[in-house]
Amino acid sequence: MRRAEGAVLGAAVGDALGAPFEFGVGGALSAWTGNGGAEMAGGGGWEPGEATDDTQMAVLVGESLLERGGLEPADVFERFRAWAAAEPKDIGLQTEDVLTGGLPWDRAAAAHFAVNSRAAGNGALMRAATSAVYFAPAGRPATMAAARSLSALTHGDPAAWEGTAIFHELVRVALSGADPLAALPSALAEVDPAHRDRYATVLAASWHPDLATEFNGAVWPCLGSAVWAVRTTGSYPDAVRAAVDLGGDTDTVAAVTGGLAGAVYGLDAIPAAWRTAVHVPLPSTGRTLRQAELTELARDLARAGAAAAGGSREATGSAPSDPYRVHGLGGRAG
Repeated sequence: MRRAEGAVLGAAVGDALGAPFEFGVGGALSAWTGNGGAEMAGGGGWEPGEATDDTQMAVLVGESLLERGGLEPADVFERFRAWAAAEPKDIGLQTEDVLTGGLPWDRAAAAHFAVNSRAAGNGALMRAATSAVYFAPAGRPATMAAARSLSALTHGDPAAWEGTAIFHELVRVALSGADPLAALPSALAEVDPAHRDRYATVLAASWHPDLATEFNGAVWPCLGSAVWAVRTTGSYPDAVRAAVDLGGDTDTVAAVTGGLAGAVYGLDAIPAAWRTAVHVPLPSTGRTLRQAELTELARDLARAGAAAAGGSREATGSAPSDPYRVHGLGGRAG
């Protein structure tokens, strides 16, 4: 259970730590603390410990899974849409376009992708910690399928689905106490062949974020940077610090890093001061979640996911849908 708590809290803490440095240069966190600045000090329009849209959307996903007894894409999408209408402080441009365009859940992202051709941002990956915890007990095929379905609600590019599916699988392995890095080959074998080579490149042990060919707001270097940060450090704090110090989309890279590192090291590895400071405002509900509520959410997701994995489909809500079919892209290759 401490690993599940670590995944959810870890993602929120990474998000909040990185938020003040978003779109800044590399090394900004180290420079700030080296000059006497305190970590989790806020800045850039963010309160100390305030989480961004990354964690807000993750909470909405988690609460839908619990309240609906499983994955109901239409319900998740409506929660997203209400949240977007409440004018959150931060929201990705692509996500905003999809959620405010007036199309239903099973057409909105695909229509956006058809017009824009590319939609492989990290906006689906960033919110995946809660769903990764919930679907972990269901095993590799189910957790990767669920990740794709959730990603497809806002991101029409299958590249975004595959990155989120890999993250789900790595968290699943970490929650079991095994090494998620050792599971990379088996996870990659489940990736759609059209996207497998690109992910194999950024997830290789020899890869460094300096080798990225896109800004880390794209799904490939975002996931690759998170795995790099966990691989090259030995603790939760060092992993998220390394992620923030990469610069660029610091809140999201650190949120993804924090979710994976939290699953690896557990809740107690996250500095207590960071956990105490973190808070997640939800403008669509008027609530603000803090450490206690986030911890309870993580526990509930882990328990409910385990119960769902052991029950029948009818008893546990909707089974993960096939985004390749729902969005009119045909069946998966391979």
